[in-house]
Amino acid sequence: MSEIRTTSTADELLEIALPIAREAAATAHRMRAEAITDVETKSTLTDVVTAADKAVERQVIKALRSARPGDGVLGEEYGDSAAPEPGAVRWILDPIDGTVNYLYGLPQYAVSLAAEADGVVVAGVVINAATGDEWTATLGGGAWREGRRLSCSERTELSQSLVGTGFGYDAKRRAHQGAVLAQLITQVRDIRRFGAAALDLCAVGEGLLDAYFEKGLNPWDHAAGGLVATEAGATVAGLAGAPPGLDMVVSAPPALFGPLHDILVELDASGGA
Repeated sequence: MSEIRTTSTADELLEIALPIAREAAATAHRMRAEAITDVETKSTLTDVVTAADKAVERQVIKALRSARPGDGVLGEEYGDSAAPEPGAVRWILDPIDGTVNYLYGLPQYAVSLAAEADGVVVAGVVINAATGDEWTATLGGGAWREGRRLSCSERTELSQSLVGTGFGYDAKRRAHQGAVLAQLITQVRDIRRFGAAALDLCAVGEGLLDAYFEKGLNPWDHAAGGLVATEAGATVAGLAGAPPGLDMVVSAPPALFGPLHDILVELDASGGA
């Protein structure tokens, strides 16, 4: 492996990721527009989503392979396409985060691409493919949107906080999540459910949401958005000292993280199906 590849900085990795993610977002947006205007060639919008997910992921993998052939890629559709060489980078990709929004044409779906080195996410980009809005972050370099450095909410009272969340598709899990939410909603300002975890995490980083939590997120759901939130000053973690993962992802400013964490533990938010 070349010396350049093993010593790439987070900024260099972000520079590689940005044009690839932008082209991927353009593909996702175009494929949905074509499906609507050329309905005779598409069976259902569900097929369009499936085709777009796979097409975007293939496009990104091909571009990454061209730019950095020794790296690994973990994607939602195809899994680990190859294990990275020792010291190489693993790219973590969600080709379309918010596929139900994509299906319905709601402008809240994103391409999420992160670079992970030695198990640590060091660079990430999230692009709302419907609007072109773009969030970036590098480890230690801050979180940014359109040249503006981001800071998470300064709110300190959970009772005055706007909290985002999401739900799984399994009926038993939804029932448990609904029960948790019914008890939490009386202890916060209000709840929002936008349907795209990567964008929710970026919203925490930007202070558009005071906090966010969700059970059932995979690495591609939170890798890039989690770095944006973290670099904007939020804490991103699981419950009871666990890292963020399938059991739970919580993102909030330090002043809110503890109170929200404790309530979620009390309500067994990571339990259920």
